[in-house]
Amino acid sequence: MKTDRDIEKSYPKDQFVEKLRRLADCIEAGENFEIQVAGERIYVPNRAVFNIEHEREDGEEELEFQMKWTTEK
Repeated sequence: MKTDRDIEKSYPKDQFVEKLRRLADCIEAGENFEIQVAGERIYVPNRAVFNIEHEREDGEEELEFQMKWTTEK
C-alpha cells in the first residue's frame, strides 16, 4: 500500500506548459496520463474526474486544475 503524500512542486513556465500540453493531448485522446512528481511516477487513469478550484485568502489567490480518481485495489 502506498503511503500518504502531499507535495507541491514548482516548475519553470516552459516545463509547466509542456506538461499541460501532454495532459490535454491525453484527455482528448481518452488515454491515461503519466507524470513524475518529486521522484514518484504517477499514473492518472482516463476515468479521472477533472475540476478547477479557486481560493482567495489574505491577499493571495490560488487556481488549481485537479484530477481525482480512486485507486483500484
